[in-house]
Amino acid sequence: MPEALSLLCRVSAHPESRCWALAWSPSGALLASCGGDRTVRVWGREGSGWACRAVLADGHQRTVRRVAWSPCGQFLASASFDGTTCVWRRHEHGFEVVATLEGHENEVKSVAWAPSGSLLATCSRDKSVWVWEVDEEEQEFECVSVLSAHTQDVKHVVWHPSQELLASASYDDTVRLYREDEDDWVCCATLEGHTSTVWAVAWERSGQRLVSCSDDRTLRVWQRSEGQGGGSEHSWQCVCTLSGYHGRSIYDVAWCHLTGAVATACGDDAVRVFEEVSPVSPVSPVTFSLAAHVPRAHAQDANGVAWHPREPGLLASCGDDGDIAFWQYQRPEGL
Repeated sequence: MPEALSLLCRVSAHPESRCWALAWSPSGALLASCGGDRTVRVWGREGSGWACRAVLADGHQRTVRRVAWSPCGQFLASASFDGTTCVWRRHEHGFEVVATLEGHENEVKSVAWAPSGSLLATCSRDKSVWVWEVDEEEQEFECVSVLSAHTQDVKHVVWHPSQELLASASYDDTVRLYREDEDDWVCCATLEGHTSTVWAVAWERSGQRLVSCSDDRTLRVWQRSEGQGGGSEHSWQCVCTLSGYHGRSIYDVAWCHLTGAVATACGDDAVRVFEEVSPVSPVSPVTFSLAAHVPRAHAQDANGVAWHPREPGLLASCGDDGDIAFWQYQRPEGL
């Protein structure tokens, strides 16, 4: 296979620790990383490489598991094993904590901003998903719903790209979807099919499909279909299962909103990219093919992947080796 994924540069982001996750700012000017060293680090371009612009070290007492930027790019949220979520405000000289969200009984595993910027979601090992209302001007955050649909540790939360529809992934092998119903939030769908922990989910740009990755070493693509009888309820079905490609647990998945490519981070140290195969006819099954595979993308488990929001093909990955790797992806000829 030709070099569809070429290494641009590698930085030692969280030395002597793990780098758990990455998040690009909405403009793509900055990349946030988080790690086992209890810090969040913010990276910016410098020449042909990337340099650390800020170290956010005073927010958390334990591992920082996930980071997420607000849609306006002024706030950065970090979820930690210390049971809190910090919200940092960006200003001329760096970042400051403007809120510390408490309430989860133990480790917070993920945090995500709704596309409107007015809602934040967190999830935890305590099996719950919390929805918070955001007042950006007052920098206040109020929990408006505690959702206990999952029966085990909740690993990941992510909002639909344009609607207030939330997805969560769990140790209970399911993906669940939530929406607001009158004045409360409800679980409106359960996606079952994985046979082990679902580590992460990612939405396609249209929001009509999402992809999940699991400890069962498969990816599943789920498609939304209109509810029967003209109701507003949608049903979701698995339209594609990708198996046989990953040697170990798949820890993260990212669906590029610019190109449609799907990237994965795997416990076998590899980063892979998949492309959807153009259907021969409208009734052809949905299929994806392996377009790129870097077996030793990281010296240890690959934990996270993130596509740049503005530059097609620019992919960042991170791993247990503490590194961030920056890759340029070029779709192979003939795919």
